[in-house]
Amino acid sequence: MSETPNSTIRRVAVVTGAGRGIGAAVAMRLAADGNAVAVIDLREQDTERTVEAIRAAGGTALGIGADVSDAAAVEQAVERIAAELGPPTILVNNAGILRDNLLFKMSETDWDAVMGVHLRGAFLMSRAVQAHQVKEEWGRIINLSSTSALGNRGQANYAAAKAGIQGFTKTLAIELGRYNVTVNAIAPGFIETDMTRATAERIGVPFEDFVAHAAKEIPVGRPGKPEDIAAAASFFARDDASFVSGQVLYVAGGPKA
Repeated sequence: MSETPNSTIRRVAVVTGAGRGIGAAVAMRLAADGNAVAVIDLREQDTERTVEAIRAAGGTALGIGADVSDAAAVEQAVERIAAELGPPTILVNNAGILRDNLLFKMSETDWDAVMGVHLRGAFLMSRAVQAHQVKEEWGRIINLSSTSALGNRGQANYAAAKAGIQGFTKTLAIELGRYNVTVNAIAPGFIETDMTRATAERIGVPFEDFVAHAAKEIPVGRPGKPEDIAAAASFFARDDASFVSGQVLYVAGGPKA
């Protein structure tokens, strides 16, 4: 398949964890870019707000409930996407959870849950979607890492998972490049989302104070927004980003690595 900048070919994008926050922003941006978008979250009803927003703006969207750590659920979701929208060739692995605690307090259940959603989920989704990408001879996989991959107190599970995402990204870039599939990762810094709000609540700090403190440590002087991550995903998904693969882009308002 030939590639040209600003291609008019409609692609089918899949965004996991897209019911809210970063995932919702990415789904809406990819839809605005002209792609049909499959919005995946744990429950189908959790996708409704994002799907409705895309459709209201004139886009095409399909909401699907699936546990990305469940192999059978992933296969069924991807089969439904292919049947109802067409072969998926853009995948954004965004689904994630937090189970923060210091190492000596962290349970095996909390460790396994985080690894299951972030790493196993990215693996299962990528394995299912790449079959369509290889057949179409075009594809984009965009994985969500984090600045926590560099280490963060109380996040041994999350940091390990997000560091693993980076190794996973670079390996898939090597394996899939011959099929005209690029694989990149985005590592967000502090982004204002429901997840960061939950973190503030967990440590007993008012969210406004939590955000203000974080902003003081960011060189550009402001916290990130989900739309900042969506802009990066939009770039990686473009036809004319075809020579960018195996990269980790820190979107953190300053240098992180």
